Amino acid sequence: MTPETTDRVALTTGAGYWTTHAVPDIGLRSLRLADGPHGLRVQNDDDPDHLGIGRSARATCFPPAVALASSWDQELITRVGAALGAEARAAGVDVILGPGMNLKRSPLCGRNFEYYSEDPFLSGVLAGAAVSGIQSQSVAACIKHFAANNQETDRQRVSADMDERTLREIYLRGFQIAIRNASPWTIMTSYNRINGTYASEDSWLLTTVLRDEWGFDGVVISDWGAVHNPVGSISAGLDLRMPGRQDDPRPAAALASGELSEESLNRVTEAMVRLADRTRPHGNPAPVDYDAHYDLVRRAAAESAVLLTNDGTLPLSFSADKGVVVIGELAQTPRFQGAGSSLVNPYQSTSILDALSGRASATGTDLQFAPGYALDGQPNGVLLQEAVDLSRDAGTVILVLGLPPAAEAEGRDRETLSLPQAQIDLLRDVAGATQGKLVVALMNGSAVTTNAWRDDANAIVEFWLTGEAQGDTVADVLLGDVNPSGKLAETVPVRIEDTPAFLNFPGEHGHVRYGEGIYVGYRYYDARGLEVEYPFGHGLSYTQFTYSSLTLTPTLTGDPTAFTAEFTVTNTGDRAGAEVAQLYVTDRGSSLELPPQELRGWSKIRLQAGESRRIVIAVTREDMQHWSPAVRAWIYEGGLTTVSIGSSSRDIRLSGTAYIPGHPVKPELTPFSSFGEWLDHATAGGKIRSLLDERGGIRGRAGDLYNDEGARASILSLPMQALVEFPGVPLTQEDLTVPIPQEAMAGH
Repeated sequence: MTPETTDRVALTTGAGYWTTHAVPDIGLRSLRLADGPHGLRVQNDDDPDHLGIGRSARATCFPPAVALASSWDQELITRVGAALGAEARAAGVDVILGPGMNLKRSPLCGRNFEYYSEDPFLSGVLAGAAVSGIQSQSVAACIKHFAANNQETDRQRVSADMDERTLREIYLRGFQIAIRNASPWTIMTSYNRINGTYASEDSWLLTTVLRDEWGFDGVVISDWGAVHNPVGSISAGLDLRMPGRQDDPRPAAALASGELSEESLNRVTEAMVRLADRTRPHGNPAPVDYDAHYDLVRRAAAESAVLLTNDGTLPLSFSADKGVVVIGELAQTPRFQGAGSSLVNPYQSTSILDALSGRASATGTDLQFAPGYALDGQPNGVLLQEAVDLSRDAGTVILVLGLPPAAEAEGRDRETLSLPQAQIDLLRDVAGATQGKLVVALMNGSAVTTNAWRDDANAIVEFWLTGEAQGDTVADVLLGDVNPSGKLAETVPVRIEDTPAFLNFPGEHGHVRYGEGIYVGYRYYDARGLEVEYPFGHGLSYTQFTYSSLTLTPTLTGDPTAFTAEFTVTNTGDRAGAEVAQLYVTDRGSSLELPPQELRGWSKIRLQAGESRRIVIAVTREDMQHWSPAVRAWIYEGGLTTVSIGSSSRDIRLSGTAYIPGHPVKPELTPFSSFGEWLDHATAGGKIRSLLDERGGIRGRAGDLYNDEGARASILSLPMQALVEFPGVPLTQEDLTVPIPQEAMAGH
């Protein structure tokens, strides 16, 4: 049965803040949506809050994407997604608004805690793992924010201005990979404009790319309040305007006038019916085991902890003869999640102070605490002096530092890479006073620099925002119950002035220019040879790993796999641990300008002490591709390729070179192609040379340039359109229309 026109129009907007319309005549139920990148935010009906920002039902607060990304563990992230999906199913939620997967263009973005990485490949694969887990519970994942939402400043209106290659290769690529790998059932458009057009009204983005090229068949949902032209948005490819207004007469009037097509409304109806079918509950949901989910949070957060530096002080060993001092307000007032629309009302939580106190009590260790600083960031001499005095005779000082809630949140960007100055002052004074070991535990949702003070600490662990099991997570890692194996999913720069977007962030007058192009994150630092504080992929362990015996096996062009890399990893230390072996590619055969190296694969390996394992990483031909502006297509041309295997992007252990076949691409010749490009062309080059020979060659000044080895480049660079106007050049405009077979122009 075809639904009535009024029903189809109603389906294009929400029935309320969190629900969609039902159409009983076709069996379409109302669907419920909820915030939830790292935990459900479902309104508590006994304590109503229509926006859901202030009060929500209790749920597990899982580690945000900033932490999970550092695990580099797809299986673990899938498990977290499945647990999140199970809680959603039990709560009657059909669509979880997450994961967030915008690229970390600048470390100052205030919402970086919700995003995975500066690398689109890593972001796409990890987000796809989260999607697979969520949707395994018949709950839709909603990847967001599509697209180029890389800052909070003026995000409702700002235009992200960039060339097509940058947009496709960096800012759309992660979404493309997540859709390819996991087929999310919904996607959310961003608030911002892209090259002047609002994302929710961009037919090129929502229809040409998303549906026609990528094959997305799910529901396209707006961010809340992101639609300014509902008729234009529906026509462009948006399905569901949230929260929307049912009394808005524009869609119905546009349908009556023919401005809005029946085809567009039919697309919306079909997509909503498909979503309802995909998320249809199968029997009664299983009761949520919140204790098991707490344990999963604890494990996931510990797996994501990044050991930045360590002189052997870690892991700690509590004992009755060594006093321990814990310093830092964040130890007793935990911050384990970001602020804004992703804020979760945690089912339970554990502070660092409580967890460490419990471990100390069990071993008879004397543990004392001082807050050291206030969360408002203001200097407090009394707190500072108390902490310094307490640390003088301590065997170990555990200093808990990080960013307070006000430092990073949805709706505003950060102003500095540094910790609050009061915390830095505290660290320096404590380091100068104590005779014991100083361990720093960091709690933050965005990268912070340690450059000014890291030499004062014996060890630094980046825990990020951990989710609700923060205290147990920190104790597990510091005391060695878990061997840290996290790796940075973003570069930590020495200075904010070194960052790729520094001169173009956050923009002005409603525009932000992505002037760094494809050189984001490690691509930029490597291309410029800049020193960084901690490189992309960095993370130490309580054990050591060696790499050996790399072999590369290229495949023929018809194989979806471009090549496989095999190598051996050995745990040469005295305790079990996990290593993330990373594969980087340097493409030497491309006609495009490329970064020095790019991540193209990895493997997380768990090894017992002394154990070795042969690792195989297959790299697909699709993942080797780049966007060519000349032919407006994804291409991989093949050629000599250097493959590097390492423990980080700047800790390369093995390297090899292989010839990997591809499809060389020549751009289509036009009168404005250069003389050299015409001569180099497999078909046209021979014809032009024949014409020149038949007509006596190039004479005059042009001939002198052409025959002079030192000056030839100047004439070869001339567009043919201009060359034929020179005296002595025996070619005409008509010669530039010689037939050229299409297959020759495409280079296939």
